[in-house]
Amino acid sequence: MANTFGHLFRISTWGESHGGGVGVVIDGCPPGLLLSEADIQPDLDRRRPGQSKITTPRKESDTVRICSGVSEGKTLGTPICMLVNNEDARSEAYSEMATKFRPSHADFTYQAKFGIRAWAGGGRSSARETIGRVAAGAVARKLLRERHHVEVLACVSQVQNITCLINPETVSSKDIEDNIVRCPDPRKAVEMIRLIEEVRNEGDTVGGIVTGILRGVPAGWGDPVFDRLEADLAKAMLSLPASKGFDIGSGFDCVKLRGTEHNDPFRSTDGRVHTTSNRSGGVQGGISNGETISFRVAFKPVATIMHEQDTVDAEFRNTTIKGRGRHDPCVLPRAVPIVEAMAALVLIDHAMRHKAQCG
Repeated sequence: MANTFGHLFRISTWGESHGGGVGVVIDGCPPGLLLSEADIQPDLDRRRPGQSKITTPRKESDTVRICSGVSEGKTLGTPICMLVNNEDARSEAYSEMATKFRPSHADFTYQAKFGIRAWAGGGRSSARETIGRVAAGAVARKLLRERHHVEVLACVSQVQNITCLINPETVSSKDIEDNIVRCPDPRKAVEMIRLIEEVRNEGDTVGGIVTGILRGVPAGWGDPVFDRLEADLAKAMLSLPASKGFDIGSGFDCVKLRGTEHNDPFRSTDGRVHTTSNRSGGVQGGISNGETISFRVAFKPVATIMHEQDTVDAEFRNTTIKGRGRHDPCVLPRAVPIVEAMAALVLIDHAMRHKAQCG
C-alpha cells in the first residue's frame, strides 16, 4: 500500500494539507508502553510551521490527539490512531494551481497518475503529510530509548555551500536545538540563518543536507540482500518530500579511497568487538555492526519560489505561474525531526523483526 510503511511496526498516514486534518495509524506497537500526547507533542512542535523567522509563517498548533490504542496511559497492542487538526489552511492562495502545474512540484505527476488531485496546498504531496510520520516516530523513539537504549538524532550539516563538520560520537541534542536552524556548530548556524533570510528576501529558496546519527544500535539488526538496513533507511529518507539523495558512512566519498584506506579494522577490547574506524557507517552486509550509524540526506531547494516561471495548464497550454501562499525558504530545520522519525521507524521495525527471527 502506497501510504503504509514498515513490516511488524507498521504505519499508515492519512489526510491532505488543506483538509480537515492529518494523522497516522500505528499497527504492531507492543502493549504495555507508557504513552500519552505529552510523549508525542515535543517532536511535533519541532516540526510545526511558524516556529521561527526562517520557516513558513503558517500558524498551526499541530496539537495531537490519541484516538485509540491506549488505555489508562498504556498501549494495548491494538492500532493506535493519532489525529492533528488543520487550523490555518488558506486554500484561496492556491486557486491558480487548480488549473496550472507548479514547476518541480507533484501537481502534474499526481494528475497524470490519478486523473484528479487535491490542488489546495498540494494535498498528499505536501510536507504536512509528515505530521503522521513524526507522531509515529515519537512512539518508535520511546520504544528504542526505553527498551533498547538506542538514541536517534539528526542535525543540519550543510545549507547550500555552508558546511559544518559533525562528530557522530559527541554531538548532542542540546547542541542541535540551541539555534533555529538546528546546526550543532553555533558559528556556522549564524551563517546559515543569514543565508536563508537573504534568499527568502529575494523570493528564492535554498537546500542542503541533514545528517542522521543512530547511537547504541547493537550488532545484528538488519537483513542481507533486499531488506538491508541501509536500503530500508534509504527508502525511508527518499520517501520524504524534497529529498534528493542518501548516503551512509563514507558515502560517495568512498570512490576517492583505496581498499587499504577504506576498510574498518576489527579489534576486541574486554570481549567487545569494535572497529577502529567507521567508514562503513555502522552497517556491513546490510546488518548493523554495533558502531554508530551515520548517514546523510540531501534536500533540494523548496520548489515554490516567488518568481514567475514557465509552466503549462491543465489543457497543456503554455503559460506562466508565480508562487503564492506561505512556504519555507529552506526545509532543513523542520526536516530534522522528520529524518529522526523515519530513522526510528526503520530501527524499531528491524528490532522487532530481529527478535522474531533470532529471539
